[in-house]
Amino acid sequence: MKNFVRGAIAALVVGSVGAAYAADLPIYKAPPPPPVVDDYQPFQIRLKMGAVVPLDGTSTIYDAGAINPVVAGLGGPLSFGLATLRSGGYGTVVPGATTSISWSVIPMVDATYYLNKNWAIEAICCITPHHIQGTGVLAGSSLAKTWVFPPSLLLQYHFRNWGAFQPYLGVGVNFTTFWGTRAGNNDWGLTTVPGSFAAAAGGIPGGIASFYSASITPSWGVVGQAGFDYMITERWGINFDVKYIMMEPNAHAWIAARTPVPTPIGPALGVTYIPVNAAVKINPLVVSAGLTFRFGSGLVNPVLNF
Repeated sequence: MKNFVRGAIAALVVGSVGAAYAADLPIYKAPPPPPVVDDYQPFQIRLKMGAVVPLDGTSTIYDAGAINPVVAGLGGPLSFGLATLRSGGYGTVVPGATTSISWSVIPMVDATYYLNKNWAIEAICCITPHHIQGTGVLAGSSLAKTWVFPPSLLLQYHFRNWGAFQPYLGVGVNFTTFWGTRAGNNDWGLTTVPGSFAAAAGGIPGGIASFYSASITPSWGVVGQAGFDYMITERWGINFDVKYIMMEPNAHAWIAARTPVPTPIGPALGVTYIPVNAAVKINPLVVSAGLTFRFGSGLVNPVLNF
């Protein structure tokens, strides 16, 4: 019993001393958690190089009703297209007449505003040169050279839950205007169609023609887009993007046609000015790659919170 009482007293004394010593020690608090970094960067700029490749590039050429008064005075049809069997007259398709359009590589700029981390609105701008050349019965002709300005506005959804790899899809509208359009002004051969009035009237051996005037009307179309950003840091990344633009403007052009050699009737015909209309299908695929830069964290709050 004495031993038990002694042990209890010793335990109390040791506990009191330990508590007093612990009370004298400084109190250390756990470090606070690191601040949460908000990676919502509302503004984005991309600088890229892109290839504009017309997937179609063809045209349907319509007779716009040229009349040669000399041919008409000789009893021939009023329409040059009818006279040469190259069309059925005003408003009809010129069979076998079509075009091809060149592709180009250009610098591009995209500006994006993120409504939240997933939804964004993007504006796209570039200027691209193209050459429209004749094919089929227009082979060898240069219809026009032009500069194309196709600004587009798209609504995008970005998949941001895959880390640095951030793919996206977009859809929007395109408005295309054409600047500095000029006719090719090169000479190319018009052959005489067998059975035509021109073939029967003195054996005219065809003709020399050139496009001497051309214009292209603006067009509206739908844009589809798919691409991805690979973010190296919170602000900097690389981008790859593919767009399809529905672009189908109308073109108006004039052809100056004349006989190449003197004939009994050739010089009297003079120059025939032939207006044509063309429904041009460009429908380009735009493939681009470049740098992505995001900024503006803390400047604005997300517009959409879902």
